[in-house]
Amino acid sequence: MVRRRRLGRQFGWLWAAYAVSAYGSGLGFGALPLIAVLVLHAGPAEVSALSAVGPAVGALIAVPLAPWVEFRRKRPVMIAMDLTRFAALATIPVAYAFGQLGFLQLLVVSIVIAAARIAFGAAGGACLKAVVRPEDLLVANARFESTNWSAIAVGPPLGGAAIGLFGPVVTVVADALSHLLSALGITAIRSREEAPQPTGRKTVRAGAVFDGWRHIMGDPGLRALYLNNMLVSGLIMATEPVLAVLLLRQLDFAPWQYGLAFAVPCLGGLIGSRLAQRVVTRYGRDRVFRTVGTLRVVWLLGLAFVGPGVVGLVTVMAVELAIIVNMSLYTPVLATYRLERTPEHLVARTLSAWSIGRQASIAVLTALGGLLADVTSPRTALTVAGLLILATPLLLPRSDQTSQHDPEPSHTRE
Repeated sequence: MVRRRRLGRQFGWLWAAYAVSAYGSGLGFGALPLIAVLVLHAGPAEVSALSAVGPAVGALIAVPLAPWVEFRRKRPVMIAMDLTRFAALATIPVAYAFGQLGFLQLLVVSIVIAAARIAFGAAGGACLKAVVRPEDLLVANARFESTNWSAIAVGPPLGGAAIGLFGPVVTVVADALSHLLSALGITAIRSREEAPQPTGRKTVRAGAVFDGWRHIMGDPGLRALYLNNMLVSGLIMATEPVLAVLLLRQLDFAPWQYGLAFAVPCLGGLIGSRLAQRVVTRYGRDRVFRTVGTLRVVWLLGLAFVGPGVVGLVTVMAVELAIIVNMSLYTPVLATYRLERTPEHLVARTLSAWSIGRQASIAVLTALGGLLADVTSPRTALTVAGLLILATPLLLPRSDQTSQHDPEPSHTRE
């Protein structure tokens, strides 16, 4: 039996900051498109642009931010990104109160939030590696994963109820305040942090923005996991808007049924994340990558066969539950391996490259999925996504590619 480990006060503050931010974002999930529809009476094209273009542009902005994050103390960067998100989100209720809220403002806020989220995640990964012992990284990542799924499970339903009671911008206020509280939690971490110093050159060279991708593509295990992760994430996320059209328009699901279909399965994330350490201890990391990495994708095709009524609702919940349990087990193992295989001077740039690639893949595949659904039908788009994702396990690394050894010395050190 695996005992619950104590990871120290510094990790406790980091985890608390992550949790309050995650629950705030859960409450505010989908708030910007909802405001665009309810307040600005935006059409489908504008809502799609807000959901896809904003994060995509934010990912592009995050590219040059990576070296900036790398060569600065990580906690001040995290605090700055939290305060940036707080300030950006706070402009929405202010503009709404004065009747000045516009679509362009929502789009700019979406871009800023996406860029700040990537920069925060890159700095946060480096901070985690600094405050937690190497042997405790999997436990720490599993706790983050558990928190994330619990926030997704309870946040959107509560956010929907709050909007019904208090108006369309209340969840944006909650989300903004959560980032302010997160910044305060990070401030409470008192361990000493030295400023990273580039070696050899006084300035960061122009090509430093690509060093994260160079590291990923130069490591056989990371390269395989990166390509697999981009396709799996993109194909799964591409089904969400298509499935919404199928359930709400063609099968006449009530909005509360639609929310329930996705909220309840998220509780499976608590199961998978709690099993991660035990499964790795018993079966090994390589088997988790191959077996669980395959199990998390074989269920998606089931969404193409969803029917009306209670049976259809149960089908969606069963498929989503199977995906989430396996995904939440797999993700902390992947996050831990990624940190273990990355030298300290490349952590921020590697995590930024990973997030940017994933976000770009989601944007492209979501757009293609929506186009296919328009040309054919939502069921056809879901079937194509379900069939394509069955090929992604071919990209999972072999055991010799993820063998335990120290990272090779990097030639990209400044």
